[in-house]
Parts: sequence; C-alpha cells; structure tokens
Amino acid sequence: MGVAYRNPLNRALAILAGVLLLSSCAGRQSVLDPAGIDALSVYDLARVMFIGAIVLWLMVGALFIYATRIRPQEMPRRTAEMVIIGGGLVFPVLLLSGLLVYSLPMMGAQRVADDGMRVHVTAEQWWWRVEYELPGDERIVSANELRLPVGARTGLVLNAKKVIHSFWVPALGGKTDMIPGRETFMSLAPERPGVYRGQCAEFCGASHALMAFETVVMAPQDFAVWLAAEAGDAVPPATPQAIRGARVFAREGCGACHAIRGTAAIGQVGPDLTHIGTRASLAAGTLGTTPEDFARWLGHAEDIKPEVAMPTYDYLSPADLAALVAYLKGLT
Repeated sequence: MGVAYRNPLNRALAILAGVLLLSSCAGRQSVLDPAGIDALSVYDLARVMFIGAIVLWLMVGALFIYATRIRPQEMPRRTAEMVIIGGGLVFPVLLLSGLLVYSLPMMGAQRVADDGMRVHVTAEQWWWRVEYELPGDERIVSANELRLPVGARTGLVLNAKKVIHSFWVPALGGKTDMIPGRETFMSLAPERPGVYRGQCAEFCGASHALMAFETVVMAPQDFAVWLAAEAGDAVPPATPQAIRGARVFAREGCGACHAIRGTAAIGQVGPDLTHIGTRASLAAGTLGTTPEDFARWLGHAEDIKPEVAMPTYDYLSPADLAALVAYLKGLT
C-alpha cells in the first residue's frame, strides 16, 4: 500500500470516494440496475465471472507468495513442474471451462421470442426506424422510441443500413450487432415499468454518440391503448398557427423525406413524424421535446448532429419557424 493510504483518514476518504462512485452505477442506462430478465442474467453472469477472476487472482498471488516469501529456496524439479502445470494450466482451464458452461445456456433466452409480439428495428444514420408487427403482416411505423409491455417477451428483428450498428438497452439486456444485408434477432423481457435509455454500441460514424433512443416499458393494458393510438393517423392541426405550420411543412418539401399518416407526406428517407408530439426526445435521444428544442433542431440540425442528412432551416422567418414548431408539437 502506498504511503498516502497508511494514514487512516486517507483510507477513509478513499473508501468514501469508492462508495460515491458506486452510487452512480444505478440509473436508466446502467447494467448494474437491471430492469429485465435478460439484464439480470447478464448481471449475475458478471458477478460470477468477477468472483471467478478474484479466485484465480488469489490463487496466482498465493503461488507467488509461496515461491518468493514462504519457500524462496530452490524447489525440486518435480514439485516446480506440479506447481507450474497445476496452478498455471490445470486450475485456470477448469475454472474458465466452468464459467463457460455456466454462461452458455444464458444466451438462449434472449434469442427466443416465444409467441410474443415482434418489433422490427432498423438502424439508420443516425436514427432508428421502429415498426411494430401486427397480425396479417401489418406494421405500425414509429421512430427513435421503443415501447414494450412489462411481463412479456418481445422479439426484436434487427437490420441496418449502410454500416454496422449495435442495439443495446443496458438496463434490459445484452447487445446485438445490426449488420447491413443480414437480419439478426434478439428478445427482451422487461420486468419493471419505466423509461430506459438505449444506445448504439458500435461506432457508426460522426454522430455515433448521438444515436440513442428511449425504451418505454408499460403495463400491458397501457401498452395496448398506446399501440391502438399509434396505429391511427396524426391529429389534424387545430389552431391558426399550427395550420400555418402545416403549410410551411408542405411548402418546404418536408413530406419528401418524412411520413405523416393521414396527410400527403409519405416520405421514407427520414423518421416517421405521425406522432412525434408524444415522443420523449428529438433527433434520436439528442434533444428534449419542448418548443425550444424543436426550434433549435429545425434551425441548427447540422450543428447539433454532425453529417445529419436533414437540411437546416435557419432561413425561415421567426413566425414560420414558430408555426412549424406548433404543427409538429401537435402531431399526437
């Protein structure tokens, strides 16, 4: 131990600092605060492997102390070979094999969705296309937000455009790569209602760090009500300002990239905006959803999200910008 930690006060401060660091491990994007069956399995596996690593470290340390402190004299050749082979080969192989046998069965559950609902998630640059699969192969399209019923296992069909991404909601389960041209699959079984943050876990370009999403876990009855509402068309603008905003949206050609069900906007390049007013974030988890956030995104998209495909509408008059914000906020 260093000289600084021989002082009881310094040791106490170091322990307190460690406790404070551990207190930050909880939260909606923490693997140490599992809110689903799959995340709990990963958490348990991490604890077991950590304990196994400690046992292995203690074993190696004990051999080192024995050879250098307890019996530093020359060993008989046979004894030395037994120590090296037993401690350096046999024991680690047995320990690691045991951990492997323990961990492999855990992977199966997250690859099976049983008879639960399926959601298709496609990683774009840099946002998420989300489609809820209904009977009859009908799909409800959303974006940048995943909603799941609590107490049920939902299958996620994962795809990607252009580059490799990785889907990860730390509080709900492990991560799965999303590869262009190849469909991958995972499933999640959340156990605790709440809002959990997901993130792309594979570097995918300039705005990789700004490619997040909210995962909203709801009671089954609330999820059913939400899904029925999500399937409907957007609410028509009801105020003079929102009606003006709809005209600005059409005039600027936004419908060529974005779809709003119930209107002439049928674009497929960007996120579906049908119910954007009910979502928890803008720009794939980058901003909130206040009117100021909408205005900031519309007027400074490139500054907020480097290399984003969406043009910046910094040339709009303040009145037109406010009207467009009112229209988008009203899409519920």
